[in-house]
Amino acid sequence: MKPANISIIAGVILMAVGGLLLLDLLNVVETAGLVPALIFAAVGAVFLSVFSRSRENWWAAIPGSVFLGLAAVITAAQLTDGRTGAAFLFLFMAAGFAAVYLREPANWWAVIPCGVMLTLAVIVALPQDLPGMTVPAVLFLGLAATFGVLSLVPVRDAGHTVRMKWPLIPAAVLAVMGVIFALQATVLLISGDFAVPAVMILAGIALLVYAYYARHDRQHKAPGA
Repeated sequence: MKPANISIIAGVILMAVGGLLLLDLLNVVETAGLVPALIFAAVGAVFLSVFSRSRENWWAAIPGSVFLGLAAVITAAQLTDGRTGAAFLFLFMAAGFAAVYLREPANWWAVIPCGVMLTLAVIVALPQDLPGMTVPAVLFLGLAATFGVLSLVPVRDAGHTVRMKWPLIPAAVLAVMGVIFALQATVLLISGDFAVPAVMILAGIALLVYAYYARHDRQHKAPGA
């Protein structure tokens, strides 16, 4: 970023913060609590400006989303009871990782933290009076959906566009665990003692199926097959 642009941004930030502090000192409006939010938002805007300048600057979306999320959390805490304010941080971080993937599709790994952040945002926003197993159910189902989406993401491999198969394994295991916790949350599962062995058996079956298809694919790709 050019020094002139940095000076402009820094000047605007200083003027805005100084103006808010002056209004607070004059008892015009209570602004002291919003000053940190303004600072975080300004820093986040700087990173987003860097992100928008070049495809190589995809990394700037991550810190930019974090600072904007912190600004949103502080603002929500000032305007509301703050119980669900943390959800804004996770939502902004999810948007940041989504921007990383959309800017550079080779960064397919960004889909994983994006899905995790979205799942955490939902968990934080859940009502507190829900059954105890609701949070684990949402967590595992959200992670399962994340890996399920990852299996649909096209990636480049040896000059060809393919879709990865390995995410289906954790997606299946996590989905089974999520369903078990969901059933427990709705009191449809009599005993949770069967959960661990059932998950282990299903995970073992999933790994065997994956090994079979992986070996089958290698045999087809081998010369002379």
